[in-house]
Amino acid sequence: MFRSRRAAAFALCLLLAVAHTWPLALDPGRHSRNDNADAELNAWIMAWVAHQLPRDPLHLFEANIFYPAHDSLAFSEPLIVPALMGAPMAWAGASPVRVHNVILILGLALTAFAGCLLIEAWTGSMMAGLLAGSMLAFNTHTLTRIAHIQALHLYGLPLALLAADRIIRGGSYRAALGLALSVAVLAYTSGYLVVFAAFMLAVAFVTRAPDWLPRARTVLTQVVVAGVVAGLAILPVYLPYRRVAREQQMVRTLDVVKDFSATLPGYLATAGRVHFATWSGTFFKDPVDSFFPGIVILALAILAVVLAFRRRAEGHDDAATVTRRRVIMLVAIGVTGFTLSLGTATPFYGWAFNLFPPMQGLRAAARFGNLFLLAIAMLGGLGLALWRPSRYVGLALLLLVNLESLRAPFAYTRFDGIPGLYRLLADEPGPVVLAEQPFFPRSGVFLNSPYVLASTAHWRPLMNGYSGYTPASYQRYADAFWYFPEDWAIKAMKDAGVTHVMVHVAAFSKDHMAVLPVIDKRADFELIAIGRNDLRLYRLKR
Repeated sequence: MFRSRRAAAFALCLLLAVAHTWPLALDPGRHSRNDNADAELNAWIMAWVAHQLPRDPLHLFEANIFYPAHDSLAFSEPLIVPALMGAPMAWAGASPVRVHNVILILGLALTAFAGCLLIEAWTGSMMAGLLAGSMLAFNTHTLTRIAHIQALHLYGLPLALLAADRIIRGGSYRAALGLALSVAVLAYTSGYLVVFAAFMLAVAFVTRAPDWLPRARTVLTQVVVAGVVAGLAILPVYLPYRRVAREQQMVRTLDVVKDFSATLPGYLATAGRVHFATWSGTFFKDPVDSFFPGIVILALAILAVVLAFRRRAEGHDDAATVTRRRVIMLVAIGVTGFTLSLGTATPFYGWAFNLFPPMQGLRAAARFGNLFLLAIAMLGGLGLALWRPSRYVGLALLLLVNLESLRAPFAYTRFDGIPGLYRLLADEPGPVVLAEQPFFPRSGVFLNSPYVLASTAHWRPLMNGYSGYTPASYQRYADAFWYFPEDWAIKAMKDAGVTHVMVHVAAFSKDHMAVLPVIDKRADFELIAIGRNDLRLYRLKR
């Protein structure tokens, strides 16, 4: 009965994920967010992990883009956990876009289910859990970031909080290992998420000190065990990021953080159709990170605070005390997330930035708003559980909170597959180093994202690239390659080791030097094949 109830809860979470991303599930192989460069990047990341892990796991981070830069997978999120979920599909021949879309939906469902498990464990109410999980997964922030797989795979956060609560409440080495596993899952998904977890857990243990101080020796021992196990588990994914930070200066400055921070109006902005069309649209300035959680969930979160402290006035039993301390913990987590999301608008981010080095690899301070939304979602679940309305009222509230955040149906971009010309490169004899033209300057590096996705058809080294960080080597090459087909640009390509050139003839503007008459006259350009939209693959001779 217990397992079937949880299975039904997960099925509902999956149905909600399908509904909130509709009509993605109708044709995940054709629908895409490839209008967003990050979606193509993330599809490539997951495809690379699935490709490289069974072949050469020790060089997983030596990805094929931005050649010859090292550790290029570490220029963005590792996405190893989502990639492993999608790996069987990739190995069976599914396109990177199909894998991306299926794992997108699955990530939302798992996040909702993990939030549900946390509140169910605390309250025994599956309805309260489903409401909290819904709001953790299907809120305005996640639904405006569906191009970002890492933003949807948040399940490690509530699971880590659940494990920490168990250590605080009584503890066991099983809970310590559960905490270590949750943190490792976060680290193997996203650097941002593991930093969020660090702050969330620090706040949890500080605010819950009255619960664990009487057993400090036992609790601290379990925390140390969890930390050591998690640290050892994370080390293989940490070291490449450390190398990139040290050798390629992938460190963010506070000036950069300032440009990617949340704003106070952003906490009144929501892309949910109901609110956006009535009042919130005026706060939704582009670009904006929106964090308004919804009226119903806010009301339930406030109710949780009121009822938790009312019970204190009426009596002092153990259950009421634990609930009240959990409420205090969640409020503190929410305040922490809100404050840090504002970035340099307050001094707190600068203090944390200097004291906690992993923060120096983060660019978007606004994403700390995830902790605010997690806290509100969990408080809302507690509010419903403490209120204990009828089942029908609970169902109505579950429906309302999902209606408030609903953005679907989405308009997706049609994906017609990777041009077959790229597959020819997989069969080319000898070493291959590909440069795609146009080779965009650093300011337009995001325009390389279709090239990055297309490289999944051959996995040959690619001079072009797009990621969360652009190495200095790319700038040097772009300064010359951009002027293709000038003689000196082609010479620079040869000097860089380029062996093949993919020319997107249609992408060259009319006022640019005519490309084809120039390269067709050159003896060092050997045409291999012509594809759709006048895409041409050349072998570049020495």
